[in-house]
Amino acid sequence: MARGFSAGTSCMGGAKRSNILFRNVSAVALSVALGLASFPNFVSAQSFQFDNVRVEGNQRIQTSTIVSYTGLEQGKAVSAGELNDAYQRILDSGVFETVDLVPSGNTLVIKVTEFPTISQIAFEGNRRIKDDALRDIVESSPRRVFNPETAERDANLIAELYSARGRIASQVTPRIIRRSDNRVDLVFEISEGDTTEVERVSFVGNRQFSDRRLRRVLETKQANFLRTFINRDTLVQDRLEFDKQVLRDFYQSRGYVDFRVNSANAELTPERDGVFLVVDVTEGQQFKFGNVSVVSEIPEADADAYQRVLRVKPGVVYNPALVDAEMTKLERLAVRQGIDFVRVEPRIVRNDRDLSLDLEFALVRGPRIFVERIDIEGNTTTLDRVIRQRFRTVEGDPYNPREIRESADRIRALGFFSEANVDVREGSSDDQVIVDVDVTEQPTGSLSIGGAFSAEDGIGVVLGLSENNFLGRGQRLSLNLSTAEENQEYSLRFTEPRLLGRELQLDLDFGLATSDSSFASYDTERLFFSPAVTFALNEYSRLSLRYRWDDTELQSRGVDSLGNPVSGPVISSEIAQGAQTASSVGFTYTFDSRLEEIDPTRSFLFEVGAEYAGLGGDSEFLRTSARIVAQKKIFNEEVTLRATVEAGAFQWQGGGFSRTTDRYLLGPDQLRGFDPGGIGPRDVSSVGGTTYSDALGGNYFAVARLDAEFPLGLPEEIGLRGALFYDIGNVWGLDNVDTAGANIVGGGNGSYRQVVGFSLLWTTALGPLRFNFSKPISSEDFDEERNFDLTLQARF
Repeated sequence: MARGFSAGTSCMGGAKRSNILFRNVSAVALSVALGLASFPNFVSAQSFQFDNVRVEGNQRIQTSTIVSYTGLEQGKAVSAGELNDAYQRILDSGVFETVDLVPSGNTLVIKVTEFPTISQIAFEGNRRIKDDALRDIVESSPRRVFNPETAERDANLIAELYSARGRIASQVTPRIIRRSDNRVDLVFEISEGDTTEVERVSFVGNRQFSDRRLRRVLETKQANFLRTFINRDTLVQDRLEFDKQVLRDFYQSRGYVDFRVNSANAELTPERDGVFLVVDVTEGQQFKFGNVSVVSEIPEADADAYQRVLRVKPGVVYNPALVDAEMTKLERLAVRQGIDFVRVEPRIVRNDRDLSLDLEFALVRGPRIFVERIDIEGNTTTLDRVIRQRFRTVEGDPYNPREIRESADRIRALGFFSEANVDVREGSSDDQVIVDVDVTEQPTGSLSIGGAFSAEDGIGVVLGLSENNFLGRGQRLSLNLSTAEENQEYSLRFTEPRLLGRELQLDLDFGLATSDSSFASYDTERLFFSPAVTFALNEYSRLSLRYRWDDTELQSRGVDSLGNPVSGPVISSEIAQGAQTASSVGFTYTFDSRLEEIDPTRSFLFEVGAEYAGLGGDSEFLRTSARIVAQKKIFNEEVTLRATVEAGAFQWQGGGFSRTTDRYLLGPDQLRGFDPGGIGPRDVSSVGGTTYSDALGGNYFAVARLDAEFPLGLPEEIGLRGALFYDIGNVWGLDNVDTAGANIVGGGNGSYRQVVGFSLLWTTALGPLRFNFSKPISSEDFDEERNFDLTLQARF
């Protein structure tokens, strides 16, 4: 049976607590009173004098130690107050459960009961958190003296751990079970309680952005019927602090330099099973950049040369991240010019009248400090060089605090470590520093099993096995198997992110893809191998150079009941060519403004590429393509406008004929409202009384897509948004094709098809769902239309 004490602990202010009280002050007062009544001469003198001190009840603590706690001198007069102080000093030693001071003539008798020793510690009622995790946070431990105050602190720590996991109504009660030889078992009785859901998140003081827009910024979400899959609707203090920071970042990146979070209060619902989270903010005014200039306090640094590399222009909405990016750019320019120890100081002048910030970048000479060495600890699997490659600074280089901070961010971005701390300390001399890197590794391999569905390929299983830190070298190795009903692909990819220790990424792809699509009268089988090297041209641009070898074969599905082939004349001619190999080289240039987010409300992507086949193999052609995407958020970022333009050209340059798999076939992801290959030239032939309609693709294509995404006025936690779209596109051109005996429709330039539609965008825990309802308003009679399309890809 448990005896001794109990302590209930919770994280709510209104939760009741039981105090652990072993100090019996009334007992000593009674003892002193009885002693005084027995010796009236002491009472009249109000003092005591003890020639002897006797200690009773101690087992582990020596008598001399206890006597020393009193601070009393034998044979010297002692007042009642001094006697009480002696009692308190013994009690404050923290090793006694009870203390009694009993005067007996000229002898002071000290009766003590020592705190027991903890035999073992147990946890009861915990299902969500394992015993080992709880033992790691408590101070009490077996074979140590039991202390009720320590036990109560342990109970608080356990309750705080549950609170951090969203169970703020949890209660922890420490109890002791008495054993022989003055030992006890310490048991923490835990009532975990239910997770406390965030029923509603609302804001006070926001005028520029709606509650719905701000809720999308926060990591904390409102409770909804999908909460089983996304446990982000519980109130977690650490997550709440993170939300405050991302909210500040959101506003400041949009020019609200005076923004602040006044408070974030959570109020219990009447049923006490949830909370209402209210965030009080002050937005302030939006500021833009005013005059932007560079001044130099270093003779060899020409301010005009540095001014020319700035991208920030007056009138642009102020963004601290953009200022930091410009400072980094200026410091790197100084390094390229061979000027060491250059520091860039941003000097800002505030103009409240026109709500602008004049920005002056001052080039100043920093202290002459060098990096003595870089020490790395904690990496047991990851090679040192993988971490060192994240530094642009090496031993002996001038010390640049900004570069060290960016290196720390790059180390964390690897994803190899659960913790990565980079600190700087003084080196062997005043002009030397040592950079300490302390990391904690985490698993980097993963096995993913998922499902995929699309109207083109049907339902399938996706299996992926990947290792992002292969052999501790920072390399990535992945194996993917996709087994949809109509398309199967088995691929192996290897990535070396820093080829030859440089900013070069090497990708090696090898795989086999087969297709038995219901939208074609033939099957395909393709074996491919493709190495590629990608590198950055600047902070926004990337260039990828690649080689591709593939072996593609169109396969017949046999003959019908009358012995006729199940394909038209053009496809039958292409099947007769057998397997054809292509050996090609190509490039892709990409400019993406999202790589350095200048304006979070708008983004721009430009991509152009070309591929030439003819380095051996059976095919010789030139294929070029381009894509432009522009996006803008309007109405306080509630509505997203997006425009996409794509185009491509294919020129057959070899002998013989090109094949359908070489030419352009548009799918629903490029032009909505039509089946895969639903527009463009077709072979509409009748063989043995059966009519075949095979898409042949085209040598040229052009597509434009316009989208407008907007909220539907539904609760944000449902994750539903709407979209309107307009698509226009065409596929045309059919040169170098064996058309003997075929009836080709749409073989000329064709017409531009136009489609309008509405989409439901549903963000779920299983992945993004898009429901497209479309209606072609301009098409050809032979086109294959599609009025509904659903795309789902799930990983779990």
